[in-house]
Amino acid sequence: MQIENSKRLCYALMTQNDGELLYQLDQDREVMRFINGGVLTTQDEIENVYLPRLKQYTNQKNGWGLWKVFTRENHDYIGWILIRPVGFFGKEPDYNNLEMGWRFFKKSWGKGFATEAAESIKQALITQTTINKLSAIANEDNLASINIMKKLGMKYIKKYLHKDPIYSEEVVYYELDVRN
Repeated sequence: MQIENSKRLCYALMTQNDGELLYQLDQDREVMRFINGGVLTTQDEIENVYLPRLKQYTNQKNGWGLWKVFTRENHDYIGWILIRPVGFFGKEPDYNNLEMGWRFFKKSWGKGFATEAAESIKQALITQTTINKLSAIANEDNLASINIMKKLGMKYIKKYLHKDPIYSEEVVYYELDVRN
């Protein structure tokens, strides 16, 4: 899958060589506040947990992985957009429902970058794949992320305890049926 540059941003699929980019982004307590309560990710966690997980779900053809987001103006790395099947690390992943997520440096907040990037990637997924749904989860207090979900056309479905091998939290779940 290819993602065209948007008005202000460009995109590239993250690889196993991008551990330092993951690490840098996770070194701000405000960035991590709604992820894990503000705990900073260690270099060891990047190398031994997050990069191996990324390797499991990255699939260029299907558009799965972490899409690095850069400004077009000066090619600054400002964050990433996650794309992977819902429940990928569970017993029954849903390959027709892709989870979207995002994490951006605090300096880029409030400028519409996350929405612009998520919208560009959403459009690429809709036109270049055969998925039926896009969805996202967030801590219910993360109003900025919930606002992005709404701007993408996602609708509130439920609140539930989300469980993953390394993550468990009460979240809100939003979804968009892309075939209607």
